[in-house]
Amino acid sequence: MHGLGNDFVVLDAIARPVALTPGQLRFIADRHFGIGCDQILQVEAPRQPDTDFYYRIFNADGGEVEQCGNGARCFVRYVHEKGLTTKTAIRVGTLSGVIVPRLEADGQVTVDMGVPEFDPPKIPFEASKRALTYPLDVGGKSFEISVLSMGNPHAVQIVPDVDAAPVMSQGPLIEQHARFPQRVNAGYMQIVDRSHIRLRVHERGAGETLACGTGACAAVVAGITRGLLDSRVSVTTRGGDLGISWAGEGRPVMMTGPAVTVFEGEIEIC
Repeated sequence: MHGLGNDFVVLDAIARPVALTPGQLRFIADRHFGIGCDQILQVEAPRQPDTDFYYRIFNADGGEVEQCGNGARCFVRYVHEKGLTTKTAIRVGTLSGVIVPRLEADGQVTVDMGVPEFDPPKIPFEASKRALTYPLDVGGKSFEISVLSMGNPHAVQIVPDVDAAPVMSQGPLIEQHARFPQRVNAGYMQIVDRSHIRLRVHERGAGETLACGTGACAAVVAGITRGLLDSRVSVTTRGGDLGISWAGEGRPVMMTGPAVTVFEGEIEIC
């Protein structure tokens, strides 16, 4: 499946348990020797009484992560297509808490991505106190970033032209920066106007993807908190457009976009 080109292998762990090693996950994600994907999503039975499912996310490097917005939309389409639920809105447990995605009448999926976290220790990010932006030194250069968590950590910087942004060269350095003890997703945001941005994201453990749902949420939140964006923003990624809305601090971020099934199959895992 994919959400704007951010592609996933989705596994049903409800019918029978699935327990893959990091090596097996890397094999599945390998685009030459396996199936190929940015992340592997695992659909499981609920772990809490007030939820409908549990959702696990593994990056292409085999590591488990807390959240994935594009994956959440694919998760909803999957459980509907497989007849696992008839609810249009479902409550899904994740490593970072409960999300509430909803299948719209037009086939798009809206996800309540939860409330952004700005407190440095909870992101986590090494800083003496919370600030609107922070200076970050990378490769002998210093620039301003906004830092927040959307269930996973994000560092967002504003660039004049996203096509010329050093995503491939600088993104891995930001991901591994010592001030981010659990690594970080590096976002590059170009502001077109107050209701439209362009975005590229280097995702931890996956590299640059065609779209990043939590990255789109983080970029819009960063722009709103800095007074540069309105409450509803269209985010243009290399894979397509997402709609993001946020009413301000203490309120959840809402994300709307497509989710598509590409093919189904079987693979033998050694």
